[in-house]
Amino acid sequence: MKSSQKVKLCDICNIRTGKLDSNAAVEGGKYPFFTCAQETFSIDKFAFDTEAVLLGGNNANGIFPLKYYQGKFNAYQRTYIIESKDRSKILNKFVYFSLRPVLKYFKSASIGAATQYLTKPVLDNLKINLPDIKTQRSIIDIVYIYDDLIGINQKRIQLLEQATRLLYREWFVYFRFPGHENVKMIDIKGLHIPEGWKYVPITEINIFKKISVGVPVFSDMRQYYQTSNINRTDLIGDGEQVDFENRPSRASITPIINAVYFARMKDTEKFLYFNKNNSDLLDKILLSTGMTGFKTAEKYLGFLFALVSSYEFIQNKNNFATGATQVSLSDSGLKKIKVVFPKIELIEKFSEITNPWLEACSNLRKQNQKLAQARDLLLPRLMSGKIDVSEFDNHNIPLESEVEKIVN
Repeated sequence: MKSSQKVKLCDICNIRTGKLDSNAAVEGGKYPFFTCAQETFSIDKFAFDTEAVLLGGNNANGIFPLKYYQGKFNAYQRTYIIESKDRSKILNKFVYFSLRPVLKYFKSASIGAATQYLTKPVLDNLKINLPDIKTQRSIIDIVYIYDDLIGINQKRIQLLEQATRLLYREWFVYFRFPGHENVKMIDIKGLHIPEGWKYVPITEINIFKKISVGVPVFSDMRQYYQTSNINRTDLIGDGEQVDFENRPSRASITPIINAVYFARMKDTEKFLYFNKNNSDLLDKILLSTGMTGFKTAEKYLGFLFALVSSYEFIQNKNNFATGATQVSLSDSGLKKIKVVFPKIELIEKFSEITNPWLEACSNLRKQNQKLAQARDLLLPRLMSGKIDVSEFDNHNIPLESEVEKIVN
C-alpha cells in the first residue's frame, strides 16, 4: 500500500445528527428511518437525501449500529450522520469500513450506566488511516466481495425459511395437504378443521417441550444474543462477548439442539433454531431470556419452526402479550395460545420435506460465519496498510484459514 496519513474524523467528515424522536417510525413508511437499534425502521417523511454513514449514538450494551446508505432517509436525534467533506480525498464507503473495526473501541469510550452514550468528541478525535483514492476503492472492492456473498446467502436463507412457512400455510391453514380431498371437515370450538385434528394450547402438545429458563454455569467466553440484536434467524449479527462473571442478568438460556426459540416481545419477529447442522454453536452462544422456545424430536423440527414463525402464532403472541413498560409474552400468556394440531404422520411428512431446507440454511450460515470471520480479520489490516491490496488483484476470496496465513 502506498504511504497514507492518520487524520481526525472531524477534519475529513461532517458529523451531524437527526432531529426526530425514536418513536417517529411509521410501519410501511416510504423512507428508511435510522435509530440506535440494529434494525432499520421506516417513515413517511425524509430529512436527508445524501450518501452517508449512520452510527447509532446510544445503546444499552454499547453495541452501536453502523450502517451505510445512499438516498432519502430520516434519522433519530441520537443517530450520527457522517459524510465526507471532499470525496476526492475520502469516500463515504471507505469511512464506513474504517469505522467497522473501531466499534469495540467506541464501546469502551462510551459513557453512561443503564445506557451507553457515544459522544461527539469521541468521534471528532478518532484518527483513521487515509490512503489515496485508488487504494480506497481497492479496499472497498475487496471487502464488498465478502459482503455480497454474505448477502446472497442471507437471501437464500430467507427464501428457504419463507418456503417452509408457505408450505405450512398451504397444508395447515388452508388445509390443502396431501390427500385432503378424502378427509372430512368437522367443527371444533368454532373452527372448521379436518377430522382427527386438534385445537389445543401449544404447551399441551406432547411432542413439544417448553424450554425452561435456568442460569447456565460456564467459565468460557460466549456470544450473547439479545432480542434486539438478532436479525430474524441470523447468528452472525452483533452479539456481545461475555463470560460467566460479567454475563448480563437477562442471559440465562443456553441453546439446545432440535429447538426453536422466538422473541417474547410484542411485534418482534425474531426466531432461532438449532439442528444437527449447527450443533457446534451450542457451546458458543448465550441467549437472552427475552427469548423462549420449545424442543422436539428431529423428525418434527420443520413443523415446529413453521408453527412458531407463522403469522397465526405471531398474532396470538401479540394478543396475549402483557406489560406496562415492555409488552411481552409471559409463561402464563404462552399457555393461552391455542394452535391447530394435525395428525402426527402429516407432521412427520411435512418435516421430512422441510428439515433439509433448514439444514441448508444452517450450512449457509456456516459459510457466512467463515466469510465474516475472514472479512473481519482482513479489514483492520487492509485499513492500516499492513496487508497490501495488490495481494487481491485477481479478486480471490480467501476464507478464514487462508486469511490467517496472510495476516500471520
